[in-house]
Amino acid sequence: MELVTVAAVAANGVIGRDGELPWPSIPADRRQYRDRIADSPVILGRVTFDAMREDLPGTAQIVLSRSEREYDVASASHASNVDEAITAVESLEADRGYVIGGAVIYGLFHPVVDRMVLSRIPGTYDGDAYFPEWQTANWNRIDQVSYEEFTLEEWVRTPE
Repeated sequence: MELVTVAAVAANGVIGRDGELPWPSIPADRRQYRDRIADSPVILGRVTFDAMREDLPGTAQIVLSRSEREYDVASASHASNVDEAITAVESLEADRGYVIGGAVIYGLFHPVVDRMVLSRIPGTYDGDAYFPEWQTANWNRIDQVSYEEFTLEEWVRTPE
């Protein structure tokens, strides 16, 4: 099973402010993001899950939380840690699982993800959530597509 991080990241590493994106909506980015993860399970934190409740992504939501363990959504299940979340995705017999945030979740999963798909948002923004720092030497950029309002990059982990 492949584990993939998907995130939109500003030039200064910001990914959020007060639980929202700090830049104006970019419909093309939202569309590619939703299309990408639509047919796969997603791993996300409780705060991100709560923020997306009106329009939950993916076929199943594996919610990492230290406090909440029950959800009133049939497709959502709980995981206490990274290993439990990965096991939950594997139990769904999925070829791929997507890690979709927030910042703490990205940090926890960064050492184990196989691939990253990053929407690079130009400009700097004030925020309270940042994508984890990472060494490009440990990754190969295999694709880069420029759109009018963002650039989509795909990275794979360098074999050790």
